[in-house]
Amino acid sequence: MSTTNGAVSRAITLPAAGAAADAARFDPSTRATPPLGGLSPALLSLEIRRRLRNRRSVVFSLVLPVAFFLMFASADYASMPYGNGNVVANIMIGMALYGALMTTTGAGAAVSTERAAGWSRQLRLTPLRPAAYIATKAIVGMLISAGAVGVVYACGPFRHARMPADAWAATALIVWLGSLVFVAFGLFIGYVLPSDNAMQVVGPLMALLAFLGGLFMPLTPGSLMDRIGSLTPMYGLHRLALHPLGGEAFSWWWVVNVLAWLAVFLGGAAWRLGRDTARV
Repeated sequence: MSTTNGAVSRAITLPAAGAAADAARFDPSTRATPPLGGLSPALLSLEIRRRLRNRRSVVFSLVLPVAFFLMFASADYASMPYGNGNVVANIMIGMALYGALMTTTGAGAAVSTERAAGWSRQLRLTPLRPAAYIATKAIVGMLISAGAVGVVYACGPFRHARMPADAWAATALIVWLGSLVFVAFGLFIGYVLPSDNAMQVVGPLMALLAFLGGLFMPLTPGSLMDRIGSLTPMYGLHRLALHPLGGEAFSWWWVVNVLAWLAVFLGGAAWRLGRDTARV
């Protein structure tokens, strides 16, 4: 009798143990963490190709800022001074910043499409860590952002943009590094809005913020538009990028503006990312 009971117990226990082993095998938390959380050249290469296949993204990130620069920077502005350079250089910096921010924001907002397609859910079943996933978006966005800045600056001499050699390097570096702030903004938008709305909202919203930040047209210091614009995300970054030209005195408010919005974007993105990764 005891032999029979033991066989029955083993018959009941073994399937349960097998089910538990299967669950453990498919539980991402039980797997060994890969180097760098799963961040790899292969993943970066895949993400870059996916971004470049999106023609609308390429047009808005690379072509549109160049078109705006060539349209706004008329020959008349070449003779108008601005600090140590001219007004054409001012416009060039603004359009390069616009292209860089469109690129990094689009890289972050792309998560909305991936969530709708189920790609994010599939990634949560792999050892890839959320931090590595976000780092991939940021790195790819910054790489394409460098291209956006480069093509606008390459067009500068054709419109007679003029500024000291060190200002060319300094302004380009500030624009490029500053665009990293908007990766978090794009992630926040991507996790808040559905895929059908995210990319449709990003374009008009970025254009509005660029206008309020003075990227499309100068804001008269002390005016109502300048006071409103000083509270928006692109204002401080744009002023910091223009500072190497020496057009206006440095203000710590620009730094406060950038850091405050960075904290808001990071906080919002982390909050939404935490809620999203809690689901499997």
